[in-house]
Amino acid sequence: MNTVYKAQLLQKRKWRIRKKVTGTAARPRLSVKFSGKHIYAQLVNDDAGATLVFLSTLDAEVRKSKVKGNVSGAKSLGLAFAAKAKAAGLASVVFDRNGRPYHGRVKTFAEAAREGGLQF
Repeated sequence: MNTVYKAQLLQKRKWRIRKKVTGTAARPRLSVKFSGKHIYAQLVNDDAGATLVFLSTLDAEVRKSKVKGNVSGAKSLGLAFAAKAKAAGLASVVFDRNGRPYHGRVKTFAEAAREGGLQF
């Protein structure tokens, strides 16, 4: 299976999920993106087209704890993201896995965010 075809399949899954998952002001969409080295998470209000909370492994407060883009990094970033979202007054979200299968880093991040107090 070549890489172009894999990318096309990922894009199809992403679009299929995004048709069903939308974020509102009361219940924003928790979008998670994983690159080879880093993890990016944000809460998005799709009605207003605004990002409410953003955190990644590139942020200064997260870099101090030497977090990387692996499974253990996903866990610590999930806990930190949940704390930041709760500080912004957001407790209930809709999870958008961005076309990725629900295992590995995606599953670890989601479970850590739930552990931190987010409901989805």
